[in-house]
Amino acid sequence: MDTSNPAVFVNMELLRMYVGRKVRAVIQVIRSEGGVIIGKSTDEQQLVIKGTPPSFPLTTFVEVIGIADSNQSIRAEIWTNFGDTFDTYAYNQLCQLANGEYKHLFL
Repeated sequence: MDTSNPAVFVNMELLRMYVGRKVRAVIQVIRSEGGVIIGKSTDEQQLVIKGTPPSFPLTTFVEVIGIADSNQSIRAEIWTNFGDTFDTYAYNQLCQLANGEYKHLFL
């Protein structure tokens, strides 16, 4: 497993700390606008996902891994369907832990 450039767990609040770096986020897909996906992050804020969406249909919740373009957008490289139900509160707590005192456990 390549650990030289890990993707940091983020929500919208944490995204601004990682502009230009590889991140991973779970979003609730709201709508698609000409190759851009508008979603809601696990901390209830709007997030823009750029990049070519996959050829398969997206479920309600999707994990994206890519480069943080700005404090509000990610250029996705990998898309993974997470289904139509997802515990956003638990994921949001994971983001806090992965960027807080337990950061060392998350590469």
